[in-house]
Amino acid sequence: MNPVHPTEAPAEAAPVISGTVVRARGGGISLRIPGRSVAVGVVLFAVLVVVMGTSLTTGDFELSVTEVVKALTGNGSPGADFIVNTLRLPRLVTAVCVGAALAVSGGILQSLTGNALGSPDVIGFTNGAAVGALTVIIVLHGSMTQIALGALLGGLATAAAVTLLIAGRGLQGFRLVVIGIGVSALLLAVNSYLITRATFQEALEAQAWLLGSLNNRGWTQAGAIGLAVLVLLPVAFVFARRLSMVEMGDVTATALGVDVARTRTVLLVVCVALAAFATAVAGPIWFVALAAPQVARRLTRSSAPALVPTALMGAVLLTASDLAVQRLFTDALLPVGAATGTIGGLYLIRLLVTESRKSRA
Repeated sequence: MNPVHPTEAPAEAAPVISGTVVRARGGGISLRIPGRSVAVGVVLFAVLVVVMGTSLTTGDFELSVTEVVKALTGNGSPGADFIVNTLRLPRLVTAVCVGAALAVSGGILQSLTGNALGSPDVIGFTNGAAVGALTVIIVLHGSMTQIALGALLGGLATAAAVTLLIAGRGLQGFRLVVIGIGVSALLLAVNSYLITRATFQEALEAQAWLLGSLNNRGWTQAGAIGLAVLVLLPVAFVFARRLSMVEMGDVTATALGVDVARTRTVLLVVCVALAAFATAVAGPIWFVALAAPQVARRLTRSSAPALVPTALMGAVLLTASDLAVQRLFTDALLPVGAATGTIGGLYLIRLLVTESRKSRA
C-alpha cells in the first residue's frame, strides 16, 4: 500500500466539477449546487425516514403509523406513549446522532490524511475516548456528563499524542495510519488494565459498554449526543469547502486564501470531539466512521468531501444495523457493535485487497 500525499492523487480521483451554479444579483456571491450529491442526500434521507418508521412501529408490541404519530404529538394512549417516547424514540435518536457523528468524523479524518484507512477507530481516537470514559466510569464513578467530558479529554489527548509522534511529517500518508494503529493497540491494553482493576459488577458493565451498544439508552444519552451534533456538525459543514481545498495540497490551498494550519486544527478538534461524544454515549462502535464516508463518496461521485450525504449515510447504517439486531435476535440483547463489526470487517478486507492491488499496478 503506497502512501498518498496531499499533492498527489490517483487518476480516478481527478476533480470533477459539476452541478448548478446559483449567483446573486450583481454576481457578488455564487454557489455551486452539486445535483448528484443533493439527489443522493434526498434518497438517503428517505431511506432513513423509512428505517426510523419501521423501528418505531415494529417490535414485541406493534403499533400503527397513526398510533405512533399520536404518541409523538402527545395524543396517544398511555401504552403507546410509553413504548414510543420512553423505549423506542430515545434509542432511535441516539442511533441517528451517533451514526452521523461517527461518519462525519471519519469523513474529515480521511480527507485530512488522504488515506482511506484514516478513521478514528483505526487510528486510535476511539480507543483514547474509551480510556477517558472508562476512567470516569470505573475510577471516578462519574455521571453521564462527566463520562462525556472524560471521553472528550481522552480523545483529544490521543490526537495530541499521535500528532507529536508524526511531528514534522503532517497528517498525510500511510505513516499516520501505522502509528495510529500502534497507539490504538496500546490504548486497548490500557482499557483491559482498567477493567482488571474494577469490581466484578463494574467490569461487567464496562465490558458491555466496550462492545458498543444502544440498549437501554434513554433521553439523557440522546440529549448529550444530540447537543454535541447540533454544535459540531454545523462547524464541520461550514469548513467543508475549505477541506476540499486542503485536499489539493498546502501550496494550492494557501494560494486560494485558506489558512491551512487553522483549518486543519479546527477540523481535527471537531473530528475528535464527534468521535469522543459518540463513544461516550454508545461505547466504541466500529467501522461506521471507516465505511460511511467512502460509500457516500462513491454514491455522490464527488471529488470533494460530501459531509451532508456522509452524515446521512452514517445515520442510515447505524439505525439499520440496530434495527436488524433487534428484530433478528429477539431472544438476546445483541449490541449493535456486533453488527457493525461484522459488516465493517468484511468492508475492511475488501478495502485492503483493493489497496493491495493498486500498489501492485
